[in-house]
Amino acid sequence: MKDAELITDLLLTEKKMSTNYNLFASECTNVKLRDTFVDMIAQGHRTQTALFETAQQKGWYKVEQAEQQKIDQAQQKFTNQAPTIG
Repeated sequence: MKDAELITDLLLTEKKMSTNYNLFASECTNVKLRDTFVDMIAQGHRTQTALFETAQQKGWYKVEQAEQQKIDQAQQKFTNQAPTIG
């Protein structure tokens, strides 16, 4: 397996694991166990970031920079959709 394929496989695996940990945390009734899943999600995101940055630096993962206006629009959209508690 080539390095680019390995990084891609690891990145996809981390994404799937984060999705699963999020589901487990949201359905967990034990606070300590839920906190463990949340910690695992955070670690998974750090790992994903490191893998993503490595892939980008090596030219294996190309991204197009978004215009600031589009970033602002997306942020506004998702801020308005955030659930409120209370």
